Amino acid sequence: MNGLKWLVLLWMVAAAPACSDDQSGDSDGDSDSDADSDGDSDGDSDSDSDGDSDGDGTTGSLTGVLRDFREDHPDFEYEIVTETGIVASDIGSDGKPVYAGGPDGTASTTGEENFNQWYNDVEDVNMSIHYALTLTNDGTGLYFYDNQEFFPIDDELFGNEGNAHNYHFTYELHTEFTYTGGEVFTFIGDDDLWVFINGRLAIDLGGVHGPLTGSVELDEQAADLQIEAGNRYTLDFFFAERHTSQSTFRIETTIGDLEEIILE
Repeated sequence: MNGLKWLVLLWMVAAAPACSDDQSGDSDGDSDSDADSDGDSDGDSDSDSDGDSDGDGTTGSLTGVLRDFREDHPDFEYEIVTETGIVASDIGSDGKPVYAGGPDGTASTTGEENFNQWYNDVEDVNMSIHYALTLTNDGTGLYFYDNQEFFPIDDELFGNEGNAHNYHFTYELHTEFTYTGGEVFTFIGDDDLWVFINGRLAIDLGGVHGPLTGSVELDEQAADLQIEAGNRYTLDFFFAERHTSQSTFRIETTIGDLEEIILE
């Protein structure tokens, strides 16, 4: 009788359906509730959770540093003029723009000492905070951030100083990416904007002005930027809002893996 019981038990084990550790209620063999087998729940075919299928985990959130200035800083509420050549074509060893205006300044800036305060913390001159932008994927591979009233520090730091908004600030972002070929980076807005790729000036929208567009097609500028497909490079972004009464800010790019470098 004992031998018969063992035979019955062996038959039951052999006939039972294969069991899985998947407790999600779907039939893909992983433990999430979507229908793919990558182990996350975002519905794409990679194992990160950002909702695209590139596997890099990039969400499009980029954190930079905002610096607020008082209205009476010599370079703010100064001349309204569009100009290139405020900064040198190569980024400085400290990762900041190098002033190229000379001892007498330029049409919209008052000299090296004052300019060097724009992207450095200087006691009693500026105040700084970290600020994050989130780039949205439009579904075609274009990532964008659009704010037609870009006033991120209204009533903060030095405050609005009697104005409708806080109009006097700078913003810097430091990122890196893998150049794969065909990428484009575009900025539309006001006022000053400089983009460096691999430490070389790629977009120059200097001066105090209304919204302007600057764009770099990486393939066309690859030789000047000294970049080759398959390698990783830095993209450094420097913005300034220096005058009332508007502030517009739009980034468009097909660079899909911008990775932030957060300054301390």
